[in-house]
Amino acid sequence: MSTSGQINGQYRGTRGELFPLAISVALLTFVTLGIYRFWGKTRIRKYIWSSTVGDGDAFEYTGTGLEKFLGFLVAIVALAIYLGVVQMLLFFLGLSYSVDLETPQGILALNALIYINLFALLPLIFYAMYRARRYKMARTRWRGVRFGMEKGAWGFAARAIGYGLLTLVSFGALFPLGNFKLEKYMADRSYFGDARFEQGGKWTALYGAAKHVFIGLGVLIAGVAIGGAAQSEALMGVAVLVGYIWLMVGFVYYRVHSFRYMAENRMLGDQITFTATPTTGEVIKIYIIGALIMAVVVAVLVFIGGLLFGAVMSMAGIGNIGLVGVLGVVLYLIALVLLGAMALVFITQPTIAHFITNFTVHNADALNDIQQRAMETGVDAEGFADALDIGGAI
Repeated sequence: MSTSGQINGQYRGTRGELFPLAISVALLTFVTLGIYRFWGKTRIRKYIWSSTVGDGDAFEYTGTGLEKFLGFLVAIVALAIYLGVVQMLLFFLGLSYSVDLETPQGILALNALIYINLFALLPLIFYAMYRARRYKMARTRWRGVRFGMEKGAWGFAARAIGYGLLTLVSFGALFPLGNFKLEKYMADRSYFGDARFEQGGKWTALYGAAKHVFIGLGVLIAGVAIGGAAQSEALMGVAVLVGYIWLMVGFVYYRVHSFRYMAENRMLGDQITFTATPTTGEVIKIYIIGALIMAVVVAVLVFIGGLLFGAVMSMAGIGNIGLVGVLGVVLYLIALVLLGAMALVFITQPTIAHFITNFTVHNADALNDIQQRAMETGVDAEGFADALDIGGAI
C-alpha cells in the first residue's frame, strides 16, 4: 500500500489457483505436440502479472498466444536462412560434415564444426534475449500506462559477445563488469510511460555480491589440486562437493545481492527511486522445500508405477511387452507434466512473490505526473527466443 509516497509490492497469487492452471497448460501442450505452449505461457503470464499489485492496482499482461506463435514461425524461417548461409560459408572454406569419424582428424573436424555452429548462434541468442525483454515490457501495463523499451537488440548482442570474451580471457574475474554493463544497457533504454529508467552505480560494487562465487571456485580448484597432489580420492571428493555446493549457493547470493544493488541504484524519471530487500536464505529455503516436495512426489510416482508395471506384466505376460512399454511412456510423460507444474507452483511462484513483496517504490507521488508514451514499433513476439528455446522464462 502507499504510505507517505511509498509503494510496497504485493503478490496475491496462490498455489491453489496456479496449480490447476499449470497442469491444464502442460497437458494441452502435450496433446498438441507443443503448439499450445505459446498460448499456455501467455495464460500463466497473465495470471502472474495480475497477481502482482502495487498500491491496490494490479499489473496487466496484454500479449497474446497468436502473437507468440506467428513470431515463432517467422523466426524459424529466418533462423533456417541464417544457418543455411553459415553452412554455405563453411562449405566454401572447405569444411563440411562429410568427415571420416574413424580417424582422430575426422572427429576433431566434426567437433570444430559443432563449436563453430554454436558460436554462430550466439549473436541470435543475445538478440533474442533483448527482443524477448522488449516484448514483455511493451505488453505490460500498470494503471493503464504501458512500459516500453527502445530498439537495440543488435547492440546488446555485440556487447554481450564482447563482455563474454573479456570474461573468458580474465578467467571469470570480469563477469561482474559484463553483467552490470548489459543490465545498464537494457535499463537505460526502458520506460514507464514517458518516464525513462536510468541505471546508476558502479560495476565494481558487484564484486561484493560475487564473493561467494569466487570462494566456491577457489575451494573447488584448491580441493582438486590438493587431492591430486596427495593422491587422495576421498579428499578430492569432499573438496569437490564442498566447492560445488558453495559455488551454487554463491550464484544464488550473487543473483539476489546484484538485484538489490541494481534496484537501489536505479531511477525512474528525476525523482522515483527503488529499494529491494530479498534474502539469499529465503530463496534457498524456497528451492530446498520445493525440491523436497517434488522428490516425495517422484518417489510416490515411482512406487505407483512399479505396482502398475507388476500388475500389467502379470496380466499381459511377456508376449505383450509393447503394452508395458506404452504404459511406461505414459507414466513418464505424466510425471514430467506434474513435475513441471509443481516446479512452477512450489519454486518459481514463491521466488517471484519473495522478490515482489520485498520491493519498494519511493517518491511514488511523482508517478501521477507520468503520461502515456507512444506505442512501440517493431516489437515482435519473442520469436527467436522461442525458436532457440530460451523463451521459457516467465
